[in-house]
Amino acid sequence: MQTQRWFNQTQPQTLQIAVFLLYMNAVFALLFGLDPEFALLFGSATVTLLRLVLPAAYAAGGYGIANERRWGYYAGLAAAILPLATRLLVSVRYQINPLDYNLLGLLFDVALVALLVHPQSREYQKIWFK
Repeated sequence: MQTQRWFNQTQPQTLQIAVFLLYMNAVFALLFGLDPEFALLFGSATVTLLRLVLPAAYAAGGYGIANERRWGYYAGLAAAILPLATRLLVSVRYQINPLDYNLLGLLFDVALVALLVHPQSREYQKIWFK
């Protein structure tokens, strides 16, 4: 009988930290909302939808990775890339330096993507995830 878990200590350290950051991002997105660049790029209806979908994608990605599910890895990766892509599009469209706003958020977004695409994480995911 397989147990469902919120955190898997048998996974590589890169995936363990990524799961923690996905859960942390989900909580922060629920408590503090989305970054202001989402409002610049998308309409208000889309931002309202993203306020619900993005935290759910973060949490689902973390839970899926902890339970070694391939869909969880891809959900977490998509949720991690979306804020970086949005920041890049806003920077290009409005000619804003991406380092001018929320530098700490940028650091955590880059770290999360780096942890998920790290060769150790990708190899573990290819071999063990269902």
